[in-house]
Amino acid sequence: MPNKFRELKEQKVAEIKEKMGKAQAVILVKYQGLTVEEDTELRKKLREAGVEYKVYKNTLATRAANELGHEGITKYFEGPVAVAMSYDDVTAPARILNDFAKDHKVMELVAGLVSGEVFDADKVKELASVPPKDVLIAKLLGSFKAPLSKFAYVLNAIQEKKQSEEQA
Repeated sequence: MPNKFRELKEQKVAEIKEKMGKAQAVILVKYQGLTVEEDTELRKKLREAGVEYKVYKNTLATRAANELGHEGITKYFEGPVAVAMSYDDVTAPARILNDFAKDHKVMELVAGLVSGEVFDADKVKELASVPPKDVLIAKLLGSFKAPLSKFAYVLNAIQEKKQSEEQA
């Protein structure tokens, strides 16, 4: 019977390891004190952003992190800690959790693992202030558009001037 439990633990460690290994961002948060309704609301927001949110046994999450070579994050797996993982948008879990924590004081950002680098709570909050990827792309495209519009206006003015000279 003990082998069965060991096997289940090893499977769970392998699952956590796979998810952490694929994730662009892993954010740890203390959630104790949230009501069921608040937790459900948070999970819905995270799911809509494509962020996976789980509570793992700390010893199993620590073992997975160690096996991945992310020993620096293991000290943060203490007490009731939830894990939010994003596979494409690095800023999404930090932004959503930080915004939620502003309205729900019992919630606290603990740490993060972003592209292999360990972030403390302050760095996670900095990451949360970065706009979403689509907003950054829109800003970038907007900055390209202004000079192009001016250039098109100048070309159009030259063409109109040539046409008026040809007609005269």
